[in-house]
Amino acid sequence: MRELTYVARNTVEWREAPDPELRFGREAIVAPVAATSCDVDSSILAGHGFLDPPFALGHECVARVVETGDTVTTVAPGDLVVVPWSISCGTCDQCQTGLTAHCTSVPHMAMYGAPIGGSWGGLFSDLVRVPYADGMLVPLPPGLDPVAMASASDNWSLAWRLVAPHLKNRPGARVLVIARGSIGLYVCDIARALGACDVLYVDPDPAHRALAETYGARTAETIEPIRHGFDLAVEATGRVGQLELAVKCLTPEGFCESAGNHFRPGELPLLDMYLTGVTLRIARDNVRAHIPDALDLAGSSAVDPARVVSHVLGWEDLPAALPEKHLKPVFVRDLTTA
Repeated sequence: MRELTYVARNTVEWREAPDPELRFGREAIVAPVAATSCDVDSSILAGHGFLDPPFALGHECVARVVETGDTVTTVAPGDLVVVPWSISCGTCDQCQTGLTAHCTSVPHMAMYGAPIGGSWGGLFSDLVRVPYADGMLVPLPPGLDPVAMASASDNWSLAWRLVAPHLKNRPGARVLVIARGSIGLYVCDIARALGACDVLYVDPDPAHRALAETYGARTAETIEPIRHGFDLAVEATGRVGQLELAVKCLTPEGFCESAGNHFRPGELPLLDMYLTGVTLRIARDNVRAHIPDALDLAGSSAVDPARVVSHVLGWEDLPAALPEKHLKPVFVRDLTTA
């Protein structure tokens, strides 16, 4: 089989690898049929990551189950499934409490798409081994488009977690979104659908701002570091300066969610945060715990994640198209035969 491999800055190529095989009864082999790039993949391709190439890329996809071990009960060959980005068993103490990104059955930070916590390969591959099929794989509900939901492995479900619990606790909250990619746009969609009274989306890209406006968000190219009274701020840029702006725009006792990968050092206004009573969360998402709820919302008429898909391309287009600066390209194979 082939796996798409990051080999140098803005350069990927197909490389041959052995076909994955079932090792234990709890495993499954899947074939990605609709895969997309995460916002962090753009940083990796630009050379901003901390891992040296080569390694297999990709950690967001809907896949078709090809083969299952003899103890797998929740999926069967032919099923379309969401494959979470992180590796988790579903049964350890951490997984049972929803902390699937901290599963104790695998090395710390085990994931697809980067050689962290072991070599698990990437979801831009012809075939992928899933070590805990019952714990990891989530069947795609009937009626949901695999192309629209290719990001349910990470960005769509992460966006749900960034706002949905807060809006449940603070109905009608005002939400600030400082972003550069798909996560912020998904947040706008979900926040308005779940009753935010005001959503301000800040992004220098005019095309992104125009899309945010279709979700009912107000938009701005930049925002001044003054207090605007937002109950929740979501920063998804990976830039510490933008995170500083986010926390400075919060109302007293406001909450800031940082979904950016902060590869570069920086400083935060800790005294201001202390005096205002700001809560800041920076975290790798425990995505497996949120995928079912995020899929339920996607199946409603209240949201439209398909709008964020900027391009639908073929599987063979991956090496040439992935390094290009598209918002959310989805790469597909024949959904009926893959």
